Amino acid sequence: MSSSTRAPESIDDYISGFPPELQATLQQVRQAVRNAAPDAEEAISYRIPAFRLHGVLVYFAAFQKHVGFYPPARGDARLERAVSPYAGEKGNLPMPLELIERITRLRVKQNLARRAAGRHKVAT
Repeated sequence: MSSSTRAPESIDDYISGFPPELQATLQQVRQAVRNAAPDAEEAISYRIPAFRLHGVLVYFAAFQKHVGFYPPARGDARLERAVSPYAGEKGNLPMPLELIERITRLRVKQNLARRAAGRHKVAT
């Protein structure tokens, strides 16, 4: 998807803008997030797919040679070590689907804790 094209209106719209082989990968990432956060709402934020549950949980985006997954894992030392071999520039994390699920579960836990502590931030 080029930056000069119209902004996607949904995750389906975003994914449809890529070649079939990349669409399959994007759908797998989407399903991994959905598995870990079944109650999360799908959205487009910053022109890329996002999932929200009491704030943004995660984003993902397609690039020429990989799929980026954001934000980087923070707050769980074991998970951070597991993810470190996949870390790229600016937090891009091309990684196994199992790690995507683990990061998403961590982000759900973090968002719920922030909400319970009264530090809920409005999602973009």
